[in-house]
Amino acid sequence: MGASLMIVGDDYRVRSALREAMEGEGYEVAEAGAAEVALERLRNHGAPDVMIVDLLLGEMDAFTCIREVRRAHEVPIMVVSASADTHDVVAALEAGADDFVTKPFELKEISARMRALRRRPHLGGLPEDPAAEPPVEIVLEAEGDAPLVLSPDGGVVRRGDEQIPLTVTEFRLLCELAANPGRVLSRTLLLERAWDEGFFGDERLVDVHVRRLRTKIEADPSEPRIVVTVRGLGYRLDMPR
Repeated sequence: MGASLMIVGDDYRVRSALREAMEGEGYEVAEAGAAEVALERLRNHGAPDVMIVDLLLGEMDAFTCIREVRRAHEVPIMVVSASADTHDVVAALEAGADDFVTKPFELKEISARMRALRRRPHLGGLPEDPAAEPPVEIVLEAEGDAPLVLSPDGGVVRRGDEQIPLTVTEFRLLCELAANPGRVLSRTLLLERAWDEGFFGDERLVDVHVRRLRTKIEADPSEPRIVVTVRGLGYRLDMPR
């Protein structure tokens, strides 16, 4: 059985072209002509393995649709749009999208990006295997009664006993930074590693996802102490002293 994909958009021609291409790649494709239809399908049938959302929707706009999806699901989301306006790109990513592609696009590019999205680690923890070694845990912040702990193999970030819900992209970025503590990683390098080796996109993707990550793991996102910006160079993860 192939991976499941939901395409959301009010342009039938775009949906049909994407559906034909993705079915050729082995996906099981469902379509929704409106955000409300997509959300109802998610409520009734659960989330697909990946979603493509067209920025142009009807009564409910794409940004609202993505935020509603993100309330309950960590499914990777790609936005396609005829607009390359910075505001639209940032707004889509801030809403919770993982990738942004501008029309006209090559279907082979969509296919490649979809594969990259799906290769990212699954979140929510791995099935427990009594015979397996316990997953490695990295303490990101030790102050207070609730330390911030990352388990890269387990796909989990916890503050104390509470799990922090990260998207796949936020988790992958945090793992890349945590694997290189104290080292400055450029946006280009993070884009290559966190999105998939050999993937080249807009560096704004990194900035927006880092901002979202900080709102979830930093005590004060405006004064980050874990994931810090090194002006002109990139980002660095500072481990607790």
